[in-house]
Amino acid sequence: MCFNDFDALAPLGFDAFFEAGRVACVAADADVSAEPAERPDLTTARVCAAHRDAFDLMTAPDAPVVPARLPGAWRLDHGPEALPTVGDWVLCERPPQGELAVVRHVLPRRSLFVRRAAGGREAPQSVAANVDTVFLVSGLDGDLNPRRLHRYLAQLHDSGARAVLVLNKADDLATAGSGVEALGALAERWPVHPVSALHDTGLDALAPYLEPGRTLALVGSSGVGKSTLANRLLGHDRQATGGVRAHDARGRHTTSRRELFRLPGGALLLDTPGMRSLGLWDAEAGVAAVFDDVDALAGGCRFADCRHEGEPGCALAAAVEDGTLAPERLAEWAALRREAAFEARKNDRLLMEAHRRLWKSRSKAARKMRD
Repeated sequence: MCFNDFDALAPLGFDAFFEAGRVACVAADADVSAEPAERPDLTTARVCAAHRDAFDLMTAPDAPVVPARLPGAWRLDHGPEALPTVGDWVLCERPPQGELAVVRHVLPRRSLFVRRAAGGREAPQSVAANVDTVFLVSGLDGDLNPRRLHRYLAQLHDSGARAVLVLNKADDLATAGSGVEALGALAERWPVHPVSALHDTGLDALAPYLEPGRTLALVGSSGVGKSTLANRLLGHDRQATGGVRAHDARGRHTTSRRELFRLPGGALLLDTPGMRSLGLWDAEAGVAAVFDDVDALAGGCRFADCRHEGEPGCALAAAVEDGTLAPERLAEWAALRREAAFEARKNDRLLMEAHRRLWKSRSKAARKMRD
C-alpha cells in the first residue's frame, strides 16, 4: 500500500482529521524532507490488537493483519500515554518478508479513554483510542450500580467519545423499566438502551451508532455480557462467553485483550476486557460534569473555600436539610472529588506542594488555638 491510499483506509475509520495528522507527522520528521505522497516506505495502519510488546495492524478491510513492534528506544523517548493502543492510527515501516513491521509514528488522536493503571502503578493506561461512541454496558441481573456508572462517566468525560448506557440482560419489560428507573438522573442526561444480547432483543436501538467507518467501544465490568453483545453485533460467535457466579452475580473474565473488529455493516467494534475497578486519572473535570448539580449548589456557599464539612453557610448542607440534595449523592460527589484531586496532586508537584503548605498553615492555626 502506498502512503496516501485514502480510499482504502476510509472503511477503517480514516478521514480528513487523520490525513492532516499523518502529513504533520512526516513534516515533523527531521530526517525526512520528502512530501508525504513520496513516502511509499511508510504504511498507514490501524492498531487492532495490542500485546505486551507487539501489535496487530489493519492496513485495509480485507488485507491480512500485519504484526508490528516498537523501535527499541520508543519507551525511553515517550511517556506511557504515547504508547500505541487499540484504535490508534500509526505510520509504520514495512520490513523484509518474515520480519515485524516497525511503528514510527502514532497519529494525533481524536479521542482517548484513559484510566489509572491497574496494580497500584502511578501511571495512566490508555484503554482505547479514536472511538466515536462508548457503549457503557451494565447487567440487569444484579450488576447495575449507578455509583460505578458515575465513575465511568467521569473518566469518559474528557475522552472525546460519546457515552451511551446499554443495560444488558433486559429479559422482560418489567426488568428494563426498573433498570432505567434505578438510574435516576443518569437516564435524563445520557442515552439509555435496555437490550438482551442473549435473546437478541432491543438491539435495533443501537443501529444509529453503527454507521460505516464509525468506531464504538464496549466498556464495563466482567460478566455484564459484553462478549455476547459483541457476538450479536458481529453476526457470529467470535468472542468467548461465560456466565456469572451464582452466589454474587459477579462476572467471569472471558475477553482477555482489547481487540478491534469490523462489523458486517461497516462500523468498527472495540471490545475490552471487563474491569474489576476503574482508577480515576485526570478526572476532576469529569467529576464536576457528572455532578454539575452539586457543583452548582456549592457555588452558593458563604465561603469560597468551604470544605462542605459542617462549615457555617454551607449551601450543600442546607440542600440536604431541605431535601433538595440526597445525602447519598453528596457523599458520592465528595468521595470522587477527593479521589480525583488526590490523583491530580500526586501527578503535579506544584499542586502537591501547595496542598502541603495549606495543611501546614492550618495545622499551625489549630495549634495556636489549642495553646
